[in-house]
Amino acid sequence: MDKSLIRNFSIIAHIDHGKSTLADRLLLATGAIDERKFKNQLLDDMDLERERGITIKASAVRLAYKADDGKKYIFNLIDTPGHVDFCYEVEKSLRACEGALLVIDASQGVESQTVANYYLAIDSNLEILPVINKIDIANIDLDHAKIEFIDSLGFKEEDIQLVSAKEGTGIKDLFEKIVKFMPSPEGEEKDPLQALIFDMKYDIYKGIIIYVRVMNGVLKPNMKIRMMHTEKVFGVEEVGVFFPEAVKVKKLSCGEVGYITCNVHDPREVKVGDTITEVARPTAQPLEGYRQLNPLVFCGVYPVNSKDFMDLRESIEKLRLNDPSLVYEPETSQSFGHGFRCGFLGLLHMEIIQERLQREYDLNLILTTPNVKYRVVRRNGEEFEIESPALLPDSTEVARVEEPFLEVSILTPVSAMDKVMELAKRKRGVYQKSEYVSDRMRIIFDIPLAEVIVDFNDMIKSVTRGYGSIDYKFKGYFPSQIARLDILINGKMCDAFSCLINKDRAYEKGQALVTKLKDLIPQQLYEVKVQASCDGRIISSAKIRAAGKNVTAKCYGGDITRKRKLWEKQKEGKKKLKQIGNVEVPQEAFLAALKI
Repeated sequence: MDKSLIRNFSIIAHIDHGKSTLADRLLLATGAIDERKFKNQLLDDMDLERERGITIKASAVRLAYKADDGKKYIFNLIDTPGHVDFCYEVEKSLRACEGALLVIDASQGVESQTVANYYLAIDSNLEILPVINKIDIANIDLDHAKIEFIDSLGFKEEDIQLVSAKEGTGIKDLFEKIVKFMPSPEGEEKDPLQALIFDMKYDIYKGIIIYVRVMNGVLKPNMKIRMMHTEKVFGVEEVGVFFPEAVKVKKLSCGEVGYITCNVHDPREVKVGDTITEVARPTAQPLEGYRQLNPLVFCGVYPVNSKDFMDLRESIEKLRLNDPSLVYEPETSQSFGHGFRCGFLGLLHMEIIQERLQREYDLNLILTTPNVKYRVVRRNGEEFEIESPALLPDSTEVARVEEPFLEVSILTPVSAMDKVMELAKRKRGVYQKSEYVSDRMRIIFDIPLAEVIVDFNDMIKSVTRGYGSIDYKFKGYFPSQIARLDILINGKMCDAFSCLINKDRAYEKGQALVTKLKDLIPQQLYEVKVQASCDGRIISSAKIRAAGKNVTAKCYGGDITRKRKLWEKQKEGKKKLKQIGNVEVPQEAFLAALKI
């Protein structure tokens, strides 16, 4: 196929600025889907994406467009997520493109993730076309939105496209601009095969479906290919593209985006970011792969039934195919037996992985309290990192513990500035600087990661009435007063609730956990004591009264010693039960602990 007629581009934007709706409109306008089959969020094919109204996975689709000059163009479009937890999906998608549509909401303007995605696209050397969406909303200031684009990101006014993805306004002009503005792909069809794996998914019949962008050469069925990093050799069985349904084609030539299947069923044999080349005529150099993002949040994932451990292992391996930012390793807990220590990019990422494992693979799971990674320096100078509270050495051996900090950029209306500053300081934030961005303020704080991951984004949205947004990047490790908080149930430690926490917050968190567990653990036949311990001291305690049973109900009249004998017998029985009995902690208690 003629490369000059191909345009590969992604749609990138802040969350809720209309990426998926714009993708839907582009599909409709080119006839890739007819009105009868059309539904909103067409490319968001996961139930979770539809329920939450967010994009979680990037989706690739091919569109055919006949331009005003009479030529037929092929558009390979990739719709990407907007939430900061899924920035890896955006980064992967951009590497398969030559251009990007940077979309903003006409009423919201440039927000923090808009800026973050803009720089991701710049780093990938893409041509960026600015698009202002939702121009159908009443009483919007379009000129103000244009000025924000020009002032904040340096775009030219003549390049800014005005569209309403909902109404279909400006779509024709946008297509024509894409044809003129976006570069066609480079590369030579006669060169040795060089293709980038930018995504994968598991199919029960076909095995692993590998999404590829061909940089040089041609990919055909029955071709023998080699993965350059893993050195594995496979035979190509099927080659195809998405229209948006999968359609087989005879070949994928350089510049095209599509998929291949090779009857691979073991997820460990292929990896995102690898380069595919032909065995008979290999390329000299592999393509630059993807950087491995470091997880920010860690927690233990265990099956409720220990027999499901192997199913959990298999499910995580399959899920990691299309989410390489998920990191996992086997772990054993005193409370739950065998499971995995998993690393995530944020709490939303953790929630989504948990729900996908439960829905798509029918697993019943328990997640332990999330932790971040700390750096420990022993008195002998040895340094090491810990992700689990169980790995923290005794305080007598530790010289200092260093905590990960983020540089958090908060974009807020000026009227909410004081509340934002107060909130950031309450989260142990250290003020760095602030600057005006058009009529809003960008405030930069250094805040401990542990304070940001839980509910900071929701709180910012709340104090700014939805107009604030945050973006963050890892800053480094800094010394902090960190202690281990344990929960004891009848003197036995329940390691699922253990967490590392700043000493100033230990009492507050310990009391909250004890109070919540007191309400959620059902009454036993004996008294249950719930305690929070920090640095070897009990800092909070509560008792769950024994379930009452009236053993003297049948005693009427007679001497009091009869009743006393029964009461003593009951007391001894409860004492014995307490020594051998195990307290069952319900699933709701673990879920409630995650939210504290």
